[in-house]
Amino acid sequence: MAGNKSSISKKASYKEIGEFWDSHDLTEFSENGEEVEFSVDLKSNVHYYALEDSLSSKLHTVARKRGVSTETLVNLWLQEKLLETSTR
Repeated sequence: MAGNKSSISKKASYKEIGEFWDSHDLTEFSENGEEVEFSVDLKSNVHYYALEDSLSSKLHTVARKRGVSTETLVNLWLQEKLLETSTR
């Protein structure tokens, strides 16, 4: 690979960079950095809806089988249903 990928490790490949950081800590290089200021404005709107216990349990079971959170499954299914409804 041409050029350095990492200015601190001076390694050229991602594998070498990974090996370097496996045995080093960023605090060892604090003199190489410069202080910066930034702000992060994370806003998330969360809405809660009541579900029947049996429905919630079934959702949880399906989500676990699919390897996603219950919230993700509910959001995906609602998006699909809304898309299906809006195209009618």
